[in-house]
Amino acid sequence: MRVMGIDPGLTRCGIGVVDVDAARRARLVHVSVARSDKDLATHFRLRTVADAIDQAIRLYEPEVVAIERVFAQDNLQSVTTTMQVMGAAMTCVGRAGLPMAVHTPSEVKSAVTGNGRAAKAQIQMMIARILGLDAPPRPADAADALAIAICHAWRGSGLLGAGDDSSVSVSLSGRLTSKGNMTPAQRVWAEAQAAQRRTGAVDPRLRRG
Repeated sequence: MRVMGIDPGLTRCGIGVVDVDAARRARLVHVSVARSDKDLATHFRLRTVADAIDQAIRLYEPEVVAIERVFAQDNLQSVTTTMQVMGAAMTCVGRAGLPMAVHTPSEVKSAVTGNGRAAKAQIQMMIARILGLDAPPRPADAADALAIAICHAWRGSGLLGAGDDSSVSVSLSGRLTSKGNMTPAQRVWAEAQAAQRRTGAVDPRLRRG
């Protein structure tokens, strides 16, 4: 399965793509950070970020895209612009007709480090270890995007829909339901997520025996 992760941000938007095999081994395909000029009006900055996401989708052809969910913080302006980027990213995914998932920051941290409150440095180090990289991805936005992609590949929750506005859901017990037809790749992906739910799949590095 090929997953694209997006860490939404107006100044720096992380974009990461990984391939994950049946044993949940992850391989780096692409990582980049889309930057926008602070001197431009917001709608032009959003266009810059959206163009970068569109290009990454065209070049690397992910089967699903995962985006980090924005939470309200003390800095309302920062939250507002980040949500605008999230909306632009969702538009890109919808335009490409791809299924999309949304994950919370704590879900992502827990998936890749085992600690839902992990610091940025811990995430960068674990991403380098998981992907077999010589050095942690920088800046942090790049590592976060890869972490989001890996989180989705390993956990598989948060699926919001597939192409043509069909609806796919996987219950906590692993029951798969779909409104509309899925592509063969989407069905394999969805069935894998259902199997993960039924078996309580975790990071394979933590398995015993």
